[in-house]
Amino acid sequence: MKYLFFILLVSASLNLSAQKDNPVFGKVDKADLDMKECSFDKSAEAEVLFDYGEVYCNLSSGFLTTELSRHVRIKILTDNGLSRANIKIPYYSDRDLEDIKNIQAQTINVDASGNLVFSKVDKNLIYRKKLNKHLSEVIFTFPEVKKGSIIEYKFVDYAQNFNAVKNWYFQKSIPVRMSRYIMDFPAELITASSRKGELAMETVNKHDRRNISTYTMRDIPALRNEAYITCDEDYQQQVIPILQAVDFPGQPRRNLITTWQEIIKDLMEDEDFGTQLKKNIPRTADLDLMLAKITDPYQKMVTIHEYVKRNMHWDESTGIWAMSGVKSAWKDKKGTLGEINLILVNLLKDANLTVHPVLVSTRENGRINTGLPGYRQFDKVMAYVEIDGHQYVLDATNKYTPAKLIPYEVLSSEGLVIENLSTNQWGWKVLYNEERRFKNITLIKANLEDNGTMNGEVDVTSYDYTRLDRIPELKKGKSKFIEKYFASKNTGIVVDSLRVDNEDVDSLPLNQHAVFTGKTSASGDYRYFSVNLFSGLEKNPFLADSRFSDVFFGAMQNHSIIGNFTIPDGFVFEDLPKNTRMIMPDTSISFSRIMSAADNHLSVRIQLDVKKPFYTVEEYPYLQEFYKKLYELLNEQVVFKKK
Repeated sequence: MKYLFFILLVSASLNLSAQKDNPVFGKVDKADLDMKECSFDKSAEAEVLFDYGEVYCNLSSGFLTTELSRHVRIKILTDNGLSRANIKIPYYSDRDLEDIKNIQAQTINVDASGNLVFSKVDKNLIYRKKLNKHLSEVIFTFPEVKKGSIIEYKFVDYAQNFNAVKNWYFQKSIPVRMSRYIMDFPAELITASSRKGELAMETVNKHDRRNISTYTMRDIPALRNEAYITCDEDYQQQVIPILQAVDFPGQPRRNLITTWQEIIKDLMEDEDFGTQLKKNIPRTADLDLMLAKITDPYQKMVTIHEYVKRNMHWDESTGIWAMSGVKSAWKDKKGTLGEINLILVNLLKDANLTVHPVLVSTRENGRINTGLPGYRQFDKVMAYVEIDGHQYVLDATNKYTPAKLIPYEVLSSEGLVIENLSTNQWGWKVLYNEERRFKNITLIKANLEDNGTMNGEVDVTSYDYTRLDRIPELKKGKSKFIEKYFASKNTGIVVDSLRVDNEDVDSLPLNQHAVFTGKTSASGDYRYFSVNLFSGLEKNPFLADSRFSDVFFGAMQNHSIIGNFTIPDGFVFEDLPKNTRMIMPDTSISFSRIMSAADNHLSVRIQLDVKKPFYTVEEYPYLQEFYKKLYELLNEQVVFKKK
């Protein structure tokens, strides 16, 4: 009897706990209303009080549907958190396969008398925006939001087949007090799950007539904004549902796991993709004239690529599809990314080049899970060209990336080359070219005056990806370019003039010549200055002692600083910083510094070479320690004084 009472007591306790974890819409705790800061992240701009999702699968009558019920509540803690009031809910709207319904949303405030004030989101102010033929999103904004407000919303994602079964992300860019995901599937649906992340997770599995799995995480820290991260989603704490098969007694088992070959076959037969590769895109007279005298395959590729970039206007729609068709887009000179790049593939193929469409996932979209086939993992299609054993990846919507460079947003990733399965030309390709890198050479010549002024000239030569990084800023105007790359990173420096060469010749490096003035620092009879000017290496990006993400540079790097400095007559250099060489234990990074002085002239040569495009989080402690010493050496001061 006592044992039965104990079981009942435990059950009641668990039920009370569940009720507290899954609150009623609009019923808030006074403690949450009074809360001024997150208990486990004092600097947070907002806190997710809870994020609750339950996906339910119905297999009745042989018709499969899924629905995801979602309930989110957020506390706004600072004025910076007000942007959390803008909500976007994406869904797959093609053929009505998915829809967002039963939307409720409200802001909860406390008035001067301590009464709760509920401000509901007007249903007429909940909008639907069609992103493309396949995707749409629900958009709304909470009213009366201010510091201290609580906002909450709930909805149901109704879907045919398994469209409502999605990855669940426990971690956000703000801290999360509690996040719970429930998968409620019939016993006939064979499932599994995979998880990312190392934080503690509560998992409860119940198997009866239905298989119910509950995943809960608490006090989840915000996803930090770390330097050189690929994509937040690659590192967020998450659960990935895996639907394996449907197995009804007495019926053949239906396998739900597709293959990449099946996906390629479907894509090649799709009217918005594969059939577009068979369209005859009429070449224009001016393009024919350009190609008439070109026999070199590489120059043909460059000419066609540049022509499409110049003559096609991108409507900012991403994705892999040519929804309106390549012929229509070519005629209108405007189209989606899919349409423009499939036009590019057609024109390159018509020029007898070896070219295929390649599906890619950009850094912003996250890494591809090659073990879980699915075309929705990709957010772009590009052209993959092979010439004399070299690979080229072309995106005609990217106005600044030349044909010789793989677009940085997909560099060092894997792409799926699409082609008929009867050939051996389809499959995964690593999109990387070790010959192209971040490369900067900085040449400085400066004179230091009696009054502490430094007058000088600098020539910065930027190659490959360093050039590509700078061109968009240059197009915004010289003043913004000077501020970003010369003034803001070099305290006390004033750029008097700037000349830029090869801005519109992407086959050549970007040459930047600046005339500048600055000030040396002084202490008593001593003056000192840094030789690390205009190099792009002014600030250490790896100050944190721990890191949750891999370090992604994307390409190898070469940085050179060559300087000549003249101090005034009557002054002499003190002991110079020592000549030194430093190398990582795995030899992937090397640094050297050589200084020599003769009379009042100082010559400096600094070289930094990074030979790996990325480092794993396990390698970070070695990388962090190396960069700590590196920046101590880079910023070591040169001291001089009166004789």
